[in-house]
Amino acid sequence: MTSPEQTGTPAPLRVGLVQMRTGRDVAANLDVTRALVREAAQAGARYVQTPEMTNIIEHGRAALFEAIVEEGQDKTLAALRELARDLRIHLHIGSLGLKVSENRAVNRAFLITPDGAIAARYDKIHMFNVDLGNGETYNESAAYTPGDRAVLGEVDGIRFGLSICYDLRFPALFRALAEAGAQVLTVPAAFTRPTGEAHWHVLLRARAIENGAFVLAAAQGGLHENGRETYGHSLVVDPWGRILAEGGTEPGILIADLDLGAVEAARRRIPSLSHGRRFEVEGLALESRLHLVGEST
Repeated sequence: MTSPEQTGTPAPLRVGLVQMRTGRDVAANLDVTRALVREAAQAGARYVQTPEMTNIIEHGRAALFEAIVEEGQDKTLAALRELARDLRIHLHIGSLGLKVSENRAVNRAFLITPDGAIAARYDKIHMFNVDLGNGETYNESAAYTPGDRAVLGEVDGIRFGLSICYDLRFPALFRALAEAGAQVLTVPAAFTRPTGEAHWHVLLRARAIENGAFVLAAAQGGLHENGRETYGHSLVVDPWGRILAEGGTEPGILIADLDLGAVEAARRRIPSLSHGRRFEVEGLALESRLHLVGEST
């Protein structure tokens, strides 16, 4: 039998997604994370992704700031860097809540190399400030400082575009990452159950189709200690928008093999990345346009 190396075709990249139900106890969350990451690595994953807020999910501001620390003192980050080195895998920590000052935090993702080094950091750009109308309200910007730059990382020569959760609703970010060379787009998340039921699958599939890229989304799922309910359904989507693997609502792992030739094939069939044009918007005066937008929200 002819091997991928003999034909010049890259071997598929086996990826693992870790689905969690993070609580308020940082140490307990780390124990769960380590066990699930090990399980994914034992299944052959060379890249493993955890969800948004791997270290803690805490709605109360005071309790959050009592539990989190600055990056240099964070035990979860240190332990997972060591784990990546022990397992010889690329470990993508979907995000950690970290202090940057006494009263400000960041929602920060890390891409860790098989030698335990930090290859990339990404701070969530878009803050989830919403009233869902069912008694659930979220105001991330009250505690978290948003990032201001898009970030690419690399795994075995493959370019990965980083994002976190609510970023999913802003397609310009993903187009910028794809135009910069991303073949895989990542969306570790903690989507709420109502918004997940309505939009999770369609948005992830749309980002894959629009950019001719794989999309990997490790999710939080189930009812958390703080009363928040997240949607789960971690997904692997191929560049044609097909779902290759899907989780449920319980903690566990998801394994899939990515044939990177599918990226080139999808972009050749629908070469929209090379067809995009910049344009101006004409019509209503700016003041009128802003007034109308304000009335519709």
